[in-house]
Amino acid sequence: MTESQQGRAPHGSRGSSRATPRIHPIAPFGALPVPRGVETLGIDITVGRLTAIRAVPDGIPTNGVVLMVPGFTGSKEDFYALLPLVAALGWDTWAISQRGQADSVAPRGIDAYASRHLAGDVVEVARAIERVTGADRVHLLGHSFGGTVSQAAVIADPSPFKSLTLMCSGPHGWPGRHDIDRRMLLEHPGTDLWRLNNPERADAPDAELGGELFYRQRAEATSTHELLAALDQLADVHDTTYEVAESHLPVMVCHGADDPAWPQDWQRRMARMLKARYAVIPRAAHCPNMENPVDTAVLLDDFWTDVQRKA
Repeated sequence: MTESQQGRAPHGSRGSSRATPRIHPIAPFGALPVPRGVETLGIDITVGRLTAIRAVPDGIPTNGVVLMVPGFTGSKEDFYALLPLVAALGWDTWAISQRGQADSVAPRGIDAYASRHLAGDVVEVARAIERVTGADRVHLLGHSFGGTVSQAAVIADPSPFKSLTLMCSGPHGWPGRHDIDRRMLLEHPGTDLWRLNNPERADAPDAELGGELFYRQRAEATSTHELLAALDQLADVHDTTYEVAESHLPVMVCHGADDPAWPQDWQRRMARMLKARYAVIPRAAHCPNMENPVDTAVLLDDFWTDVQRKA
């Protein structure tokens, strides 16, 4: 990654703050085909432009509005398979790339990716979506590291949210997590994480990569500063469970049956402490949104419908 990529300024009005965030169509990112019924959007907030995707119900009533936040090394495209299925069940569904991820704005410096800033972005996006859709709050879902950010968001300001879903995400991190990735990033400045983890294919022609091409494109565009800050947060041992409970939001904790990335017993214990719904998604590991989107969509629909009914 070049220095210009590390420090690229927001699209549009460079570095300006907006009282009312603007949401508008943008070009898709990367080599993956955009699923039918999904639109690609820019959301111009205080930090700059975050990129988003949206799928709306077609010909059926809208039950409510959903916002999804991706995990470490991820982006909005991680939800390509899931969004149309959730929309088909009646949900106006949005997913973002966080600051520093893929084609979202990437401010310079690790401090720009502190938890409070990432959480503030999610709150600001949720409020923008409320205004655009007329929703009475949005259902928030965070995947893996996105769950860490989503917890920080509801702790900072629960008012724009109707519920919280933590998918494959735990109550805290642990020291030494992703130490190999950290060391590689620090020892090879300017080289993206995909190339570092795939040296034998690092410079392969695009045509030879097939489905892997998108992952190389995303890694090239992703900020190293964002990755290092995320690694710090994933290693943080501070347990936020009690703080999340103080938000008084309905919570669901769910993960794939074979999720290896976050201890499953931690996730079960967190669910008990939060008096949350707990669910295991079959035929999935750490990314049910991609590995088993059909069962994941059904599970989410059931939870959100129950929340709406009790509201």
